[in-house]
Amino acid sequence: MRAFRIPAILAAVGLVAAACGTGTPSGALTEVPAAESDLNLVIWVGYAENGTTYPEFDWVTQFETDTGCKVHTTDGVDSPNMVSLMATGQYDGVSASGDATLRMIAAGTVAPVNTALIPNYEGVFPKLKNTPYNSVDGVPYGVPQGFGANVLLYNTETFPTAPTTWDPIWDADSPAAGKISVYNSSIYIADAAMRLMNKNPDLGITNPYQLSEEQFNAAVDLLKEQHKIIGEYWNFSTDQITSFSSGAMLAGQSWQYQYNTIKLDDTAAPVGVTVPAEGATGWSDTWMIAKNAAHPGCMYRWMNWALDPNTNAMSTIYFGEAPASQAACDAAETILDGAYKGHCELFHATDEDYLAKIKFWETPRSDCNDKDDATTCKDVEDWIQAWTEITAA
Repeated sequence: MRAFRIPAILAAVGLVAAACGTGTPSGALTEVPAAESDLNLVIWVGYAENGTTYPEFDWVTQFETDTGCKVHTTDGVDSPNMVSLMATGQYDGVSASGDATLRMIAAGTVAPVNTALIPNYEGVFPKLKNTPYNSVDGVPYGVPQGFGANVLLYNTETFPTAPTTWDPIWDADSPAAGKISVYNSSIYIADAAMRLMNKNPDLGITNPYQLSEEQFNAAVDLLKEQHKIIGEYWNFSTDQITSFSSGAMLAGQSWQYQYNTIKLDDTAAPVGVTVPAEGATGWSDTWMIAKNAAHPGCMYRWMNWALDPNTNAMSTIYFGEAPASQAACDAAETILDGAYKGHCELFHATDEDYLAKIKFWETPRSDCNDKDDATTCKDVEDWIQAWTEITAA
């Protein structure tokens, strides 16, 4: 495929205009400063490509040319790692998932965002605005990047027919036993909770991220049983790509990104991907600005650039997720000479019935993320401690 360069269509006049005074959230910028020379980001791998990996996927170079902001990135291992990185104060922004956003908001690591200074925000799907994971009391703390499900990745020689359940990674007699790969993060406890929602409804789990002690203990016990058939807990997506490409792993919980990357290889391993009928956990990611960002002018420009229809189409195609707007869905139809037609249909960007089966990552909270409920839940620190015990067993 030919090299791709995104047209320069930043709405400069909108970026430098002052926001309406009464509509500016406390602590947010009232106007965007002049662009600085650098932009330091913490990202999920694949969210800021400059053509180095694949020349046809490049949405950073044009941004740097247009703004003079040199982009520097640090890949996050998981959400707790990204929270820790942002707490150092060395970064301007982050592409945070829902299990990290509230932690950073509560810690004062990130600042409210004045969306009036981000022209492309207007076109974002309403369902991605003012959600419980990217806003507090109606105040936005970032702009959406994209969303998707955690998928079942499998070897098609071991599983000639696409699995319709998550059984291949849970059953002790699975053909993949001993060669099962799952995400090495405490948020994976929610996948066990999702399993129990289907297999043990008497537990009464309605939200896999907000678990009572009984529910939490049941999920931990299930994960300790699964540990016996696990072949790897992957940290970086590249780890899992390598293990599936070599045939060392045969089934696992994954992201669409891993599948896409394996299939881009001319000697691709025999892999397939599916979202089983029971539903899945998933993510909806948000670009957030550090409270004390050293380069706020560049970060606001980046947030607007990330929502540019062409940029958002290219980045979500590359990562393997649904775009943040209808305009990006439309742009995806023509990206790379139409090579990815049907992208939004593939990722169910507007399919509300499908999205109802996806439980997007949340921050586990002791108040169960419900101010009106007296129930006590296990918080994120409980999850992290339990995950350490599970993986060390």
